[in-house]
Amino acid sequence: MHDIAAGRVAVWATAWLTGRASYDAALDALLGDTAHRVVGLPGTDEAVPLGWALSALRGLGEQRLRLVLPVPGDTRGLPPLPPLVATALESGQAAVGGRVALVPEELGPEAVSWTAFDLTGTPPLPPPVEGSLRAVSGELDLAVGDAARTLVSLDLARWNPEVPTLLAGLARTTLAPGLPADHEPLALSVLGRAQRLSRVLDLAMADAPGAAVTHAQAAARDDALRPLADAVRHATVAAYNWVPRR
Repeated sequence: MHDIAAGRVAVWATAWLTGRASYDAALDALLGDTAHRVVGLPGTDEAVPLGWALSALRGLGEQRLRLVLPVPGDTRGLPPLPPLVATALESGQAAVGGRVALVPEELGPEAVSWTAFDLTGTPPLPPPVEGSLRAVSGELDLAVGDAARTLVSLDLARWNPEVPTLLAGLARTTLAPGLPADHEPLALSVLGRAQRLSRVLDLAMADAPGAAVTHAQAAARDDALRPLADAVRHATVAAYNWVPRR
């Protein structure tokens, strides 16, 4: 979850569609040094560049895209289209609009393939209940405290000594880079924390080489980290999906 392609597309496409960012600024922020191609976009028969797809969103009548981070048992935010749900679960992410949903697949460090799903005729989703930034920030605080205490009791430092250091540094404010200039500072801070906690989760869930980890210890670790993983996911979605009130 360190840098989520669907989140970047959702936030920059929305900024472009609402006039908060120019087409060139949005495209520059999205492309970088990576090649993006989109397949399945309505009205196309072959893969098209991401810039072409960005322009097509406005022609399709899209007003905004939202990031969805589905996991088994929680696919809220995904239209009930079985191929879309299956593909998004496999990817772990999707950018969902009213007319089109886009799901990325990383083909390597320099290439991303996007599958577009036409949502025409799909029952509209109810308005999403999106947590406030302060609420998800508080959820992160609680989850970090609970996880830290449990991980200390499990002697996680023996498994992976980097984890306690990362947890101890979470008090420092870190703003996530690469988002529109008018993005809410609190959203940038929440996303920065979520990205750092995602790194903690990656390390904590990995069994360090040479560590004697029993099945019971691993299960206790996974149970301790599950609320933190949920909090990171909720915070990431809220931060990417923030839009200024008009």
